Amino acid sequence: MSHNRRISVIGLGYVGLPVAVAFGNLGPVVAFDISAQRINELKAGHDTTNEVGERELAASELLLTTNPDDLGKADFHIVTVPTPVDAANTPDLSPLVSASTTLGPRLKKGDIVVYESTVYPGATENVCVPVLEKASGLVYGVDFCVGYSPERINPGDKEHRFETITKVVSGQDQATLDIVAAVYGSVVRAGVHKAPTIKTAEAAKVIENTQRDLNIALMNELAQIFDRLNIDTSDVLKAAGTKWNFLKFSPGLVGGHCIGVDPYYLTYRAEQVGHHPQVILAGRKINDGMGAFIARNTIKLMLKNTSATPAKAITILGLTFKENVPDLRNTKVIDIIEELSTYGLGVQVSDPQAEAGEARREYGLDLTPIEKLEPASVVILAVAHDAYVEGGWDLATGLLESGRGVVVDVRGILDRDQTPEGVTLWRL
Repeated sequence: MSHNRRISVIGLGYVGLPVAVAFGNLGPVVAFDISAQRINELKAGHDTTNEVGERELAASELLLTTNPDDLGKADFHIVTVPTPVDAANTPDLSPLVSASTTLGPRLKKGDIVVYESTVYPGATENVCVPVLEKASGLVYGVDFCVGYSPERINPGDKEHRFETITKVVSGQDQATLDIVAAVYGSVVRAGVHKAPTIKTAEAAKVIENTQRDLNIALMNELAQIFDRLNIDTSDVLKAAGTKWNFLKFSPGLVGGHCIGVDPYYLTYRAEQVGHHPQVILAGRKINDGMGAFIARNTIKLMLKNTSATPAKAITILGLTFKENVPDLRNTKVIDIIEELSTYGLGVQVSDPQAEAGEARREYGLDLTPIEKLEPASVVILAVAHDAYVEGGWDLATGLLESGRGVVVDVRGILDRDQTPEGVTLWRL
């Protein structure tokens, strides 16, 4: 490697593992995670996130470890742990602080630490650096240096990968920035963009997803308006999309660990400095309310439909936060389930991607294999997994009692013109 740095990656989830594997193709990488189960799975050649294949994993030179002392073998450390929000939508930096506390005693003079986790502007230098200094006994800017390079991993996306997405990099000073750029430039074919400061790079990350969140919020509000006007939102968007500068967003559930979380990091920091965001929080309120909106419309359709009765089950297909990934973090499908449950309605949930044990731990839900689902009066297609897209109307009606009832198509994957007789279709 031209940069002559020894790499470690701390946190081997959706973000960290692809990073570790990319660098591991060039030379040895210390790949650290606190989960022994995760490390054992990877040693066995299996990535439960489905981001890295068995051959890729085997071809990469990784020291898979739960021993933090192994981090001392590296001098360029990349931190890729989750940064969620708590129940009050306040940033939870405890995983980041914990990772910094673990890394600190293993730091040596000349080491560089780069954070990829999503944070608000200023967090790297104001939160992480003091933890590193205290844990290491070293002095920031004298003994060790810090950079920030926001992750841009898109789970389930086989086209836009770590190596093919332009990497934003930053460092505390020019010398650090040049090293960080050289290290990432050795594996990222799309090239790097040098941000002038760490705060700039942190801000760039949170506004990328805040922008998407607001655009989707607009579509969701339009969907609510058009629903009252009895206009199909998809038809409107197709017509408006014929204009060259119309942005092609669509309504839907906004969950996951990025778009549904990052805006809260920005608003938290904004309020700390005396600015009270209005547009950003309005968008969050709309998107956070979509699960309940879908559930309430489902109930209205049940009351209107003679073949749909509360005594019969409601089947929900899909629980993960997006299609074709097993990630259940911050899934908004749970909002549909919880709203329906407040009305005393029976709900059964199936998802071929989700891990049953995780669904039980995180949400107290028992997933039902699709072949064991009871006939239902309502089927909600909540997530556009390939299996559901390919199954189409045959799948949906096959789960309805006598092939009749209500189908709620959240992502618009069914052909409206092919709606079978005896089925009421509703979609965003």
